[in-house]
Amino acid sequence: MGIIKDIRAIQKKDPAARHALEIFLTYNGMHAIWSYRIAHFFWKLKLKLLARVISTVTRFFTGAEIHPAAYLGKNVVIDHGTGVVIGETAKVANDVLIYHGVTLGGTGNEKGIKRHPTVCTGAMLAAGSKILGDIKVGAYAKVGANAVVLQDIPDYATAVGVPARIIPKENTTYAVCSLEHKEKNQR
Repeated sequence: MGIIKDIRAIQKKDPAARHALEIFLTYNGMHAIWSYRIAHFFWKLKLKLLARVISTVTRFFTGAEIHPAAYLGKNVVIDHGTGVVIGETAKVANDVLIYHGVTLGGTGNEKGIKRHPTVCTGAMLAAGSKILGDIKVGAYAKVGANAVVLQDIPDYATAVGVPARIIPKENTTYAVCSLEHKEKNQR
């Protein structure tokens, strides 16, 4: 069941998580993801207004805004969901950890193109980081707190600063960014 897997993902990534009931009742980042899944379901059914209403109500209660057209993989953890913004064409792979105040945003208002980042498996996005545009955050990459990322980050690298500079990890083999999900109509 998805809820149990989500709770286990939080227990694995958050040392402050004490027990399943606490997570279920109090983790607004998890509540935002659960509501996103409902909104995403309606978005795929082309009930876009209903999907947007759900995402708006969710933002009011959790402080996290996840566009219903975005894609979130399995075991994504949003720790302290307040201030998280995930744009319409963003894609987040499995096992990604997102802290509060993270933005996966666009750099313009173009229509019909991918405007938001792709975050690969196992990446970690620290508090306040902004990843902007159609760029890729590589597998197991890390983005430092308050970094502003405007370029691709290679697998296993770290990005820090404003604008972010890339610190590659030496002597690594590289993973492939895979998103298990392939929607026919993203929009």
